[in-house]
Amino acid sequence: MRFGPVPLAEAEGAILAHSVALPDGGRLGKGRVLGPYDIARLRAAGIAQVTVARLEPGEVAESAAAARLGARLAAPGLRVTAPVAGRVNLVAEAAGLVAVDAAQVHALNAIDEAITLATLADRARVAPRALAATLKIIPYAVTEAALAAAEAVLDRPPLRLHPFRPRPVRLILTRASGSPERLIDKGEAALRARLGALGVGPELIAAERVAHETGALAAALAGAAEPLVLILAASATSDRADVVPAAIEAAGGRVERFGMPVDPGNLSVLGRRGAAVVLGLPGCIRSPALNGADWLLERILADLPPDGAEIARMGVGGLLKEIPARGRPRRAAAEGARAPDLILLAAGASRRMGGQDKLLREVAGEPLLRRQLRRLAAAPVARVIVVLRPGDEARRAAIADLLGGRVQAVEAPDWAEGMAASIRAGMRALSPGSPAVVIALADMPEIGPEHVRALVEAFDPEEGREICRAVTAGGRPGHPVLFGRRFFESLMALSGDEGARAVIRAHPEFLVEVPTPGEGAAVDLDTPEAWAAWEAGREPGVAT
Repeated sequence: MRFGPVPLAEAEGAILAHSVALPDGGRLGKGRVLGPYDIARLRAAGIAQVTVARLEPGEVAESAAAARLGARLAAPGLRVTAPVAGRVNLVAEAAGLVAVDAAQVHALNAIDEAITLATLADRARVAPRALAATLKIIPYAVTEAALAAAEAVLDRPPLRLHPFRPRPVRLILTRASGSPERLIDKGEAALRARLGALGVGPELIAAERVAHETGALAAALAGAAEPLVLILAASATSDRADVVPAAIEAAGGRVERFGMPVDPGNLSVLGRRGAAVVLGLPGCIRSPALNGADWLLERILADLPPDGAEIARMGVGGLLKEIPARGRPRRAAAEGARAPDLILLAAGASRRMGGQDKLLREVAGEPLLRRQLRRLAAAPVARVIVVLRPGDEARRAAIADLLGGRVQAVEAPDWAEGMAASIRAGMRALSPGSPAVVIALADMPEIGPEHVRALVEAFDPEEGREICRAVTAGGRPGHPVLFGRRFFESLMALSGDEGARAVIRAHPEFLVEVPTPGEGAAVDLDTPEAWAAWEAGREPGVAT
């Protein structure tokens, strides 16, 4: 790879080595392949020289390489994101456990320092949309030889998702003489909460309370028909001859393991009775903190039932009580990345349309506003908030059947001020805790869920990608735009008709321009001429 400064006239087709902030508020990010439109923007900014990288024969560009390897990571329930700056992510589509072939990952990472794969730990718990792995090409290119060697190692996916499969569960809680009922209530509530977090709803849970005696517990076990039985005893198990192990054997079952090298959770009991799994739970299960019994429950509900040998191998990493975030059991790994909300701006007056309402003009027999709301509601967002003018019954009627649930209409009382008023109205309706917001314009007929997905997948606050702007395949900036949470106050403070461009100009270091298919990110229909050109198949102009 050749690397160094070149005159702007020689930069087309090269890879930009360092990000360049432009006077118009735009930013050309490092790693971008410079096209004619980029060169024109740089020249207009008075920039005569840029530092670039050029691929040598036998080299593959970072994102192309990442895409090739990413295709080999995909597995049922694990989706590969589009490549951004040489990186693809592997995202869980369901809650469950991720199984990792460590030897295969180590072999891949040993091929070439340019190719790296980082994963969660084996048997890590994930929620939908949680990150399971990330593959990154370190430099701007990798040799074809190294890439081919990596593809050979990835002859099968190194990660597998084992989704949780809810099933009926019997809870048996024992009471000793003098045991307060509130302690038993606390234990039952804690177990129901744990099971609920794993997808086992209350309709699948049957609970009973019996005396803390071998005979009474054995009788309860004998009467349990559920495939999973959880026992929370009034007193901790201290020996194989104690009440819980003895009752399992008295009911015709067997104890596979008493005790585990995980703390808290040492005093767990794993047993079986016929086809049913029986777990004797430690007293620490009453606390929300992570403990060894959580690992056992997760494996069982993911159809990865542990045996005594696997439990014996849990000691490395099993000292849970020293984990700083122990009071939040696996929350960071278990919670998936929360989806952003989307604001669809539809309060404009169509002043340039010669008396027509551009958002009610039909596209393939459907009003443009309804079409765009329907399409964007299919994007990977938590909610869609469409902003209307007060009293605009015609537009509201056009989308009435789409409203409800995730789709909400709000009004911008000061809409005549300009786009900023509509943005503020939409921002006031955001979900509490929303990590980001996508702002889209209703008069852009070629914007679809794929544009929003590209922005959501590019968003990464840890890497500074907190403003994600769609650009066309040719590099022209357009819409929609995603803003991370740190910019919410700035968006609420906007005024006038400039929209959110002021926020972009003020924070170019957080901007990433995300390529999207075709020219749709720059196609808006503000005038009868733009409509006529678009309907005739001609390019109507640049986004405003």
